[in-house]
Amino acid sequence: MAKTTRPLTNTEVKQAKPKEKEYNLADGNGLYLRIKPIGSKTWLFNYSRPYTKKRANLSLGSYPHLSLANARKEARLFKELLNKNIDPKEHRLENEKQQKEAHTLTFEFTSKKWLKLKESKVSEVYYKKISNRLETYVFPKLGKLPLHKINAVTTIETITPVADQGKLETVKKLCRWINEIMLFAVNTGLIHSNPLSGIGKAFDAPKVVNLPTIKPGELPELMQRINNASIKIVTRCLIEWQLHTMVRPNEAAGTRWDEIDLDKALWTIPPERMKKNRPHIVPLSPQALALLQVIKPISGSREYVFPANNNPKRSANSQTVNMALKRMGFKGRLVAHGLRALASTTLNEQGFDPDVIEAALAHIDKNSIRAAYNRADYLERRKTMLCWWSEHIEQAATGNFSLSGSMKHLKVI
Repeated sequence: MAKTTRPLTNTEVKQAKPKEKEYNLADGNGLYLRIKPIGSKTWLFNYSRPYTKKRANLSLGSYPHLSLANARKEARLFKELLNKNIDPKEHRLENEKQQKEAHTLTFEFTSKKWLKLKESKVSEVYYKKISNRLETYVFPKLGKLPLHKINAVTTIETITPVADQGKLETVKKLCRWINEIMLFAVNTGLIHSNPLSGIGKAFDAPKVVNLPTIKPGELPELMQRINNASIKIVTRCLIEWQLHTMVRPNEAAGTRWDEIDLDKALWTIPPERMKKNRPHIVPLSPQALALLQVIKPISGSREYVFPANNNPKRSANSQTVNMALKRMGFKGRLVAHGLRALASTTLNEQGFDPDVIEAALAHIDKNSIRAAYNRADYLERRKTMLCWWSEHIEQAATGNFSLSGSMKHLKVI
């Protein structure tokens, strides 16, 4: 007949005295109280390990921090694990490992992993924008929090000061990026679900504000203002270059000589400099090529076509054209990005194919099959269109001084 162990009482546990050697008091079901000569009392769970059947002791905690009743609860849980052939010690170690990893996987740590993946999909300028805004607005409050502690309330509180400043477009982007980070965490198995999917609804949507631009009929005024402006020749070339090529301000300012094939009259902007991280080929009109001849004596031996004034080893700032337009009196009427809208409006009014215009603006077609066809088929048509546009600009400058159309009269000093 199997020996039955009489359960311990609270009084027995409390009054157990130390002896010269440590000894155990059995409670049953593998639970023991170990009393050491120094007087400490520790709960142990003694069990036979699955598969190997070797005996093992697992410390549950010390008395009185762990009471008799709670020690019995722990022992029952371990018994249930053993019934499933799960080793309680291995189960505990795995839980501790998961807890440690959960606290190590902070929002900032995960964001950096997501950013590394994002870097290959967006332009360098856009990547820096994402990084800087997360560093400025999000990481100071959410960065050190473990992923499992990120919640909607805390995140909304983090973004609210940005919304209070009226930066609703920034708020919209922050909500999108944060959700992308959390979805990345879900898809890589770091968390089970994304609790932030609805945070964007906590803020007002930004109002759509069209960037200031002038009407097609005001192009002659622009050319006259450029002619009369007291600006550096590099700045003036940059304005006309952006106008003729229809590219974005940062793409124009960062133009490099090694991107240009003068023989083929093509400018290939690499993907890392484009908004959608895809290469963009710009057919160069005779007027655009003339601008390069004007600027070549100044920057032909350097990396950038339009070097910065203070440091010629760097490119001009993307805001250079904006500042120049303000000084010309176009504040509130026209910005650098508005030159693209001016070109688009004019070309659409003249009946050019809208798809060809969109391709010239490097707008990505959501239809991937049609987009591939457009890239292959539209280059020659874009060349024809851009030549028309450059001639139109030149005609608008008639009676004024246009660098692209009057190179033969220009001497660079």
